[in-house]
Amino acid sequence: MESRMQDISRQTATIAAAVFMLIAAAVGSGAFGGTSVSELQDGALSASGSYLAPAGPAFSIWSLIYIGLIAYTVWQALPAQRANDRQRAAGWWIAATMVLNGLWLVTAQFLTLPLTVLMIAVLLATLARVILLLNRRPARGWAERIVVDGTNGLHFGWVTIATVANITAWLTQVAPADWADAAEVWAVVVLVAVLVIGAASALLTMRIAPSLATAWGLAWVAVGRTTGEPDSAVTAVVAGIVAALLVVAGVLGVLRRRALQSTSR
Repeated sequence: MESRMQDISRQTATIAAAVFMLIAAAVGSGAFGGTSVSELQDGALSASGSYLAPAGPAFSIWSLIYIGLIAYTVWQALPAQRANDRQRAAGWWIAATMVLNGLWLVTAQFLTLPLTVLMIAVLLATLARVILLLNRRPARGWAERIVVDGTNGLHFGWVTIATVANITAWLTQVAPADWADAAEVWAVVVLVAVLVIGAASALLTMRIAPSLATAWGLAWVAVGRTTGEPDSAVTAVVAGIVAALLVVAGVLGVLRRRALQSTSR
């Protein structure tokens, strides 16, 4: 009976977290008359806020992530998933990511840029925890693989590049003016770090969704640096190369997982 009540509490909390996320997204994005995200914090979070800011269309991936999180919320609420071991392990953490997702938007709308950096860093760490927990047990069928692993993988991958953009937007605002001379160099250094971390994550977790989401963001970073301000051919080329390599790393991760599954049979 105690386990049953804990499971129901988790399912209910996840539904509440999803509702909060959607309301916060509407408020934070300016849907009720507030300021749009691109205009918040003196434009620091816009597509021209830094060298590593993705072009505007990149953010359309949020629609896919939100649809996935809503589908996950419905799926995890089904009686058949109440005692699911993976949900018992990761469910509360996934609910936390939805709350943090909403809080980032509220923070961006009403608080300060440094606090958005803190909020998105906590969100990224929580998503990393989710991926690690999900990786301990295989998904049971395609529905769970898509709704749980796919959705949270995309969320993690996108927030990875969003964290980079958020931090660089903040540094662009507070750094001395003479740092601008080395901005391209630092952009390349950060992109190389993203490649190393992203590739390692793909090979260790053996998932492609995070790589695809991060690559999507990097591809739009390349577009932004060639079609908007600040323009930087060097950053665009490196971002495009890193995006392609991350997709390759994601594919290799999947192939590694299949090979391990074949040898364990």
